[in-house]
Amino acid sequence: MAKFLLKSTYTLDGIKGLMKDGGSKRAAAATKAIEGLGGRVESLSFGLGEHDTYVVCELPDHKTAAALAIAIRAAGGVDTRVTPLLTPEEVDEATRQQLKYQSPGA
Repeated sequence: MAKFLLKSTYTLDGIKGLMKDGGSKRAAAATKAIEGLGGRVESLSFGLGEHDTYVVCELPDHKTAAALAIAIRAAGGVDTRVTPLLTPEEVDEATRQQLKYQSPGA
């Protein structure tokens, strides 16, 4: 399975829902959605800063991650962005791949 970081920011309505539901209920809803797609939550934390929540999870593939993000954003209340996460070994493999690339203006 592929690993992803979901960073979310609540809208005004989302903050009102968080105040009504509490953090544990919102975490359970996120976990249920991820597990319903065949994924697994590794960690879920609330933040004080640019983003309100940070979720590290495993999902079957990138299409599933896109489906999750689209469904969350379409429901309203939360603006979610998904970042694929790579292991050091995957980066090692990427650096061993040979390719030709011409920089702009070169």
